[in-house]
Amino acid sequence: MSFKFNYKQPNIIAEIGCNHMGQLSIAKELIDLAKLSGAKYVKFQKRNNKELLTEEQYNAPHPVQDNSYGKTYGEHREFLEFTVSEHKELKEYCDSIDMIYSTSVWDVTSAREMISINPKFLKVPSACNNNFKMLKVLRDEYDGNIQLSIGMTDKEEIEEIIKFFEETDQAKNRLLIYSCTSGYPVPAEDVALLEIKWLYDNLSDRVNEIGFSGHHLGIALDVAAYTLGARWIERHFTKDRTWKGTDHAASLEPGGLQKLVRDLNSTFLALNYKKTEILDIEQVQRSKLKNRK
Repeated sequence: MSFKFNYKQPNIIAEIGCNHMGQLSIAKELIDLAKLSGAKYVKFQKRNNKELLTEEQYNAPHPVQDNSYGKTYGEHREFLEFTVSEHKELKEYCDSIDMIYSTSVWDVTSAREMISINPKFLKVPSACNNNFKMLKVLRDEYDGNIQLSIGMTDKEEIEEIIKFFEETDQAKNRLLIYSCTSGYPVPAEDVALLEIKWLYDNLSDRVNEIGFSGHHLGIALDVAAYTLGARWIERHFTKDRTWKGTDHAASLEPGGLQKLVRDLNSTFLALNYKKTEILDIEQVQRSKLKNRK
């Protein structure tokens, strides 16, 4: 795989998602914490819940009541939803502190709303990657990069997505595909890191970049994913994993994100060949320790 000779600085996304608990002040605090941890990118979520959910789903109780912010699942989702103007405020806040804002979009309305604030890239979650009405909006009405996760998606469906973007010659220039297993959290044996190799073997000449979106515990597997060629690493991020909500338990806290950034950047520096057969740092030890014939 030719990518092994062309490692690039890792791009690390702190996915705040809905871990802000519906509060703009917490969202901004999490942006600050992500920056302090060394991440360059943060990502949120945008949904039109009435469009996304059936009436029955909207009015049903949340499946885990301890995590719910409303009497019904719909009320819970509305509580966590920021308006377009609030997302614009978050983007402007990111711009002001040299961070890059993005968001996942879950439906056609949300896609058009977020296109209006012109982020550098937009994300398609695994759950929505077969919503071709939304994909068409992103493909035909948006100029930025499109990032797309392929959790719970079979190979035939992946091919259909790629071909959809190839219809207008946009897959190679604009589409990033994330290897992903959809679970919260995902045990190590289900992370399936060698899917990254499959993506390179089969899609690297057809898409712009390949990344890894992880929902596992710890940070070791992210380093392995980067070594296998993932150029973008996306992890959920929170201030406190014990906070109320669905995603906190599978998120990194600031200390974990800081270690992830450190380890990925160190791995980037280490992935090279020796510049000379005996490095300067070795020559000192060689002179002292190496047996002379």
